Amino acid sequence: MSYFKELPDFDYVSRLNDQNSSSDYIKVKNIFRRGKIREDLFNDFTTFTKYTIIGDERPDYVAYKFYQDSTLDWLVLHANNIVSVRDEWPLTQKDFENFLLDKYGSIEAYNSIKHYESKETRDTLGNIILPAGVIVDQGYQITYRDNGTGTELIASDISSPVIYVDYELRLQDQKRNIYILKPQFVEIVLNDIEDIMTYNESSQYISDTLKKADNIKIK
Repeated sequence: MSYFKELPDFDYVSRLNDQNSSSDYIKVKNIFRRGKIREDLFNDFTTFTKYTIIGDERPDYVAYKFYQDSTLDWLVLHANNIVSVRDEWPLTQKDFENFLLDKYGSIEAYNSIKHYESKETRDTLGNIILPAGVIVDQGYQITYRDNGTGTELIASDISSPVIYVDYELRLQDQKRNIYILKPQFVEIVLNDIEDIMTYNESSQYISDTLKKADNIKIK
């Protein structure tokens, strides 16, 4: 089911240069008619499956993988509140390389050090003194009292460099963790979408799938 094809039509007053008269209309898709997954499903974690995007998988491939229908790519996006695939879906390897060059200017630049992070540090009893991933200075060290021996110790060599490309890879990897609506609930969503995309009778109503805008030029 192609989402775009499900959008109802709207007869809009033509603004084209080659219009014949002020009463000319042009038929367009009503992109403001937006379908969504109903709240009782969306807020129930049992209706979704966690999934990690592999390699260069795109939304249409993931849709085919779970639903055997690549046109349900919009459902994969809806389930994760993704509006911009470019910004919110992990880039392909080629696009990622181009992104790095555009952002940092050179291979040398994105392989330079962005910052330093702590390594996980524990005392002799295994208690965490310093978690991993805290941004620290180069050569950072701490003094702490060991719970096992009761003595004061110094932890050194507990910082490691993070280069820009690794930092960007982390951000990409975060985007790989998504949720997939379980197949048994897809039909419910499709029926809801059909209802949402159907017009109710009004002054602009032409049919269930067509409305006509008021022409203020004529009025």
